[in-house]
Amino acid sequence: MTAPRFPPRLDGSGRRDRLMSTLVAVGAAYRRLAEVSGRRRPPVREIDRRLPLVVEAVRAEAEGVVSLRLVRPDSTSLPAWRPGAHIDLILPSGTVRQYSLCGSPSDLSHYRIAVRRIGSASAEVHALTAGTRVTVRGPRNAFPFVAAPAYHFVAGGIGITPILPMVHRAEASGADWRLVYTGRDRESMPFLDELPAERVRIRPDTEFGIPASGAELLEEMPAGASVYCCGPMPMITGVRVDLARTGAAAVYFERFSPPPIVDGEPFRVVLRRSGRTLDVPADRSTLDVVREVLPDVPYSCRQGFCGTCEVAAEDGGRVRICVDRGPAVLEL
Repeated sequence: MTAPRFPPRLDGSGRRDRLMSTLVAVGAAYRRLAEVSGRRRPPVREIDRRLPLVVEAVRAEAEGVVSLRLVRPDSTSLPAWRPGAHIDLILPSGTVRQYSLCGSPSDLSHYRIAVRRIGSASAEVHALTAGTRVTVRGPRNAFPFVAAPAYHFVAGGIGITPILPMVHRAEASGADWRLVYTGRDRESMPFLDELPAERVRIRPDTEFGIPASGAELLEEMPAGASVYCCGPMPMITGVRVDLARTGAAAVYFERFSPPPIVDGEPFRVVLRRSGRTLDVPADRSTLDVVREVLPDVPYSCRQGFCGTCEVAAEDGGRVRICVDRGPAVLEL
């Protein structure tokens, strides 16, 4: 390393500026220390956040819905979580799916999830039996429950799973709250027996003839309430449309389907290893188009937060093909 050059004074005397000389010397010493420290620093190790768990019990909760009770093999406590949290469940086949925790955050002896059978991954969950070993990642929370004086909860079908712990927390805190719980029929709606009798309106479609509108779902909302809504996309859309007429203080949504593509533009992706070039329309995701030619490409949440579908790109970047849009050369 060359010796630092000290700047001259600005008065034209040609002498060194003592203050600047001191600062330059301190900077040079810091750089030397940083180089030595960097050489001695151990490499960063990736933290393994996977939890090996065991299915302790499987229970039918409603028509087409089962709950799983998951525990550690040594029965020790699990990581803490808050209402709205979910886990990544890695199934024996390697498939990864996200499921909301629907037990009690104060009981860390186990995790509980509930799954409606609607596809191959959920069918694999339904086939699990007590004693089966699985792996999970998390918990993580993309649907946080924020303290507020009042709440209005809207749940549709299996969307009750993240809402249920929120309802119990709101009840325990003494907050003013209401819940509207919709579904196809009572037989398909899980956890009806776990809901407080008061402040809950059960609204099955079969008893009313048609699905509820957004305005109906927002009836009897406490003044200035925070709104939490989880369920199918048409229900969420109806609530969004009619929210402007309410005095909601804050609004939180969780969907179980991909977000709609708004003002999308068509683009092209190249699958380098497969030697294919694919055109992605304005209204579809890269994941949807890639799955037509590579049906086994991994994915899970389809909303951009889990990272399961992340793919390396030729430029050295990473692309989450469920939500990222734009031309790219992918290592697929």
